Amino acid sequence: MKTLTKVVRNIMAATCIAAGGILPAIPAAAQTSQRLDAGKASEYGLVYSLPLTVLDIVLEAELTEENPGEFQNYARRYLGVEDAVRTPSRSASLKSAVVLTRGVADSGNRWLAQFKAGSTPFMILNADNVPVAINTEDVPAVEEPALPQAKDAAPNPLQTEAARQAVTQDMARSSSVSKKAELASQRIFELRETRSDILSGQSDNTPPDGQAMKLVLDNLSAQEAALTAMFAGTRSTRTVVTRVTLEPDSTDISGKVIARLSSVDGFVDADNLSGAPVTVNVTVLDEGRLPVNEKGEVKRFPKGGVAYTIPGTALVEVCYDGRTIASVEVPLAQLGVTFGLDPALFTDKKSPSKVIFDSATGAVVTLGPAN
Repeated sequence: MKTLTKVVRNIMAATCIAAGGILPAIPAAAQTSQRLDAGKASEYGLVYSLPLTVLDIVLEAELTEENPGEFQNYARRYLGVEDAVRTPSRSASLKSAVVLTRGVADSGNRWLAQFKAGSTPFMILNADNVPVAINTEDVPAVEEPALPQAKDAAPNPLQTEAARQAVTQDMARSSSVSKKAELASQRIFELRETRSDILSGQSDNTPPDGQAMKLVLDNLSAQEAALTAMFAGTRSTRTVVTRVTLEPDSTDISGKVIARLSSVDGFVDADNLSGAPVTVNVTVLDEGRLPVNEKGEVKRFPKGGVAYTIPGTALVEVCYDGRTIASVEVPLAQLGVTFGLDPALFTDKKSPSKVIFDSATGAVVTLGPAN
């Protein structure tokens, strides 16, 4: 009887032949996959790895910057603004966290599935050599949920063309801040009156059509916003996004720092103390269990069986500043056990079976007739 080492060597040689392009193409949904056929060249065996589950945690934060206006000391006197920005400040807040799972090959968990001589089953493996399916290429594409995107701050009212238009010649000539503030407040009320006249139809220079009116009204509003910002100050917010990968083990994790959030630099490394910590808790909820028969006895692993994982479940919590930002239950291969499918399922001449695996955990997703 040939040793497992020799069988594996022959199978790996057959894999190299498959890489040469003699096998059918894989559908677009699995472009990074490869198909391996169990045939004479591989001695009807297929080698693969079961996965470990890693967590990809996508973090979204908002960075806010506030700056006082030139006329902050006159905001209440001229405009009645009570909450004008008084000092420059920066702040950061974690807005959302999305927890994704994916599988990576466990180098210490390699398997050989041995099929009946003369049979023609095939296996689809992903780029990590993790099984995706047997006896079918119709594998659903893995769809990620909508993920947050980084976004620059919009120009504040003082950074627009309208801000330059709003400054009158008298304001520009004056050397007195108090006088400039007075002139700016007068201009604000003039802009409001002009807008009111246009809307009521009392203006001597009413725009000729709706589109022209909109352009004029938008410009008046932008000028007013710019002048008001000179009193109340400005506030701008940008969105930053990062992705952190965590490979949990088979035990609980409590308060692990995966990143830090700085009001100046956004997301920084976990060991960079310039930012506040973003932490993760992983709590084991359930561990995978081997199947049992009618007598309650654990079933035996089928000879030459196709190994798969019965995963466990964990609760993953992402926390920041004393708040839980995300809480989700996920399956983890690390919490599971390994069992096997009878290889005869896939070589039955009359009714062969197919199986689709979860590449993130190694679990069986679908098992049924191949035809």
